[in-house]
Amino acid sequence: MEGTDNYGNVQFTGYYTPVVQARHTRQGAFQYPIYSMPPKRGRLPSRAQIYAGALSDKYILAYSNSLMDNFIMDVQGSGYIDFGDGSPLNFFSYAGKNGWPYRSIGKVLIDRGEVKKEDMSMQAIREWGEKHSEAEVRELLEQNPSFVFFKPQSFAPVKGASAVPLIGRASVASDRSIIPPGTTLLAEVPLLDNNGKFSGQYELRLMVALDVGGAIKGQHFDIYQGIGPDAGHRAGWYNHYGRVLGVKKRAGRR
Repeated sequence: MEGTDNYGNVQFTGYYTPVVQARHTRQGAFQYPIYSMPPKRGRLPSRAQIYAGALSDKYILAYSNSLMDNFIMDVQGSGYIDFGDGSPLNFFSYAGKNGWPYRSIGKVLIDRGEVKKEDMSMQAIREWGEKHSEAEVRELLEQNPSFVFFKPQSFAPVKGASAVPLIGRASVASDRSIIPPGTTLLAEVPLLDNNGKFSGQYELRLMVALDVGGAIKGQHFDIYQGIGPDAGHRAGWYNHYGRVLGVKKRAGRR
């Protein structure tokens, strides 16, 4: 690929499947609704309107104990729900979105001078949220009017838009207008140190384009990192450049 700079460099970011603590009913610290997809009768409400109670309670699937966790699951597109009752984890898959444009809250924090551009990551957003009030966190999240709805399933493997199970660090989300789903890619992936910084080294890796994402446009590849907090740390740090080659079958070969 030509890359974003005509030298073959493409952007790599990371995503993962979070595990969110939740309850079936509103109780104690579990105050933040996770919604199923409502019928589309006209334009659906924005994130701010949904936070203000614009949707009926009949669409509530569960209540989590963290608005930020809900938002991160929203951005990742799916997640596992732990109801804390000893039952198997429930997989909440992507069911649709409200149709409003996506706006990066990371860019909002950079523009406001809250986080330096070179320090921006999902971890930086989380840390910012931990240092600010619930009202301030909500105000920040409301800057992204896009909102994702979910569909509960029994414990199931995480699948991408291609309906194929995703494998950590081997599956990627890409722009399907450039990379057809199922394309095998040979990638020169940047290696990060324990602090999420580029180590100066690359690793050649075979990966498969199995997913898409609302923010994944052009020569941008989002590497699936796996499930849970460790995968979340890896995903949160990833925003670096490398190179990608598409691996194509020869004519007449099967």
